[in-house]
Amino acid sequence: MNQIFRPLYAIALTLWVGALWAIGGIAAPTLFSALSDHLLAGMLAGRMFVAVAWIGIGCGAYLMLHQAVERGWQAFRSPAFWIVLLMFVLTLAGHFGIEPVLRQIKNAALPREVMQSVVRDRFLAWHGISSALYVVQCALGGALVVLEFTGLARGSQASPSRSGRASSGRRR
Repeated sequence: MNQIFRPLYAIALTLWVGALWAIGGIAAPTLFSALSDHLLAGMLAGRMFVAVAWIGIGCGAYLMLHQAVERGWQAFRSPAFWIVLLMFVLTLAGHFGIEPVLRQIKNAALPREVMQSVVRDRFLAWHGISSALYVVQCALGGALVVLEFTGLARGSQASPSRSGRASSGRRR
């Protein structure tokens, strides 16, 4: 079974971290630089960030479950488990905590655009918090990729790429 689930782990990790970096580092900045209508750019970027959040929720849940099943209680000793958990919590906080606040502020600005309204400063403050959490997620994702690629995520076990075989990872 590990022949199926370990590659899915790699795919989930790649999908989540790749989406974080691609949307936050490439797509959103490109929208704002290419479109003269920043309201449209923000709306499109917002939709992409929602998609990244759902990718993170799904992939994060799988990554934690996989580590728990593969390593049992030893998963809690793995830095990779705690990085995934922190990324997962930040995703939930951003999507279910901060995003609704931003939406509420935008609605309070109507009929004006939020950046042209009296709630502009409040929006910018919450947007800054959201952006900072996103950057932290991206950095944690990079650290997780490095841990997994170097084999450090599984503690003293040899990396499958170094030993030529995958181990079950569960210590007895």
